[in-house]
Amino acid sequence: MLRCLLGRLNWEKVMRKTTSLAAAVLFSVLAGAPRIAAAMETNSPEPPKPPTTTQQGTTSDDKKAPAPVKKPKPDKSSSTEDFLTGWHKAYALIYDHNDYVGGIAVLRSLGYDDNADVATLVGYASRKLGRYDDAKLWYDRALTADPNHALTWSYYGMWHAEQGNVLKAKDDLEKVRSICGTDCREYTALKAAIDGTVTY
Repeated sequence: MLRCLLGRLNWEKVMRKTTSLAAAVLFSVLAGAPRIAAAMETNSPEPPKPPTTTQQGTTSDDKKAPAPVKKPKPDKSSSTEDFLTGWHKAYALIYDHNDYVGGIAVLRSLGYDDNADVATLVGYASRKLGRYDDAKLWYDRALTADPNHALTWSYYGMWHAEQGNVLKAKDDLEKVRSICGTDCREYTALKAAIDGTVTY
């Protein structure tokens, strides 16, 4: 019985050492290679604002360039809830399942192409699909909606870096710094992408 107990204790020591050694080897391998980072996008976007009526009876949305796909706006009582439900579905498809085509389809079906959060996420998914021209259009659209959208500038900088335009990516990094400082995720992620230590 004592021999069995001593054998078990020695086995547990060996297993602890083996596990620690395996963890150390894995850490050293991962530390030396560029990493694929976790999602940066917020999972709580700013809900779209309902259209406001001007004096001539047109809505403020009429002044913007028409969206490629126009969907009737839902009534005000359900629009925020529907938007957030669709957003979370698209977010999960894009970031959790790498289903960029499915995520884009869900985002486009919301009918809020001019929302900065929607346009940025469509741009990100387009970039991940290698559709760089589409990504650029969506990032530009997001910045038209919100010129100080830090995440858009960060992803746009990554777009520039992937195109080989590191100088423009650094300009975008400076824009992100001016919006949210050097400690925000948008800044640190773009800096890491420019340095080549992380890919998004």
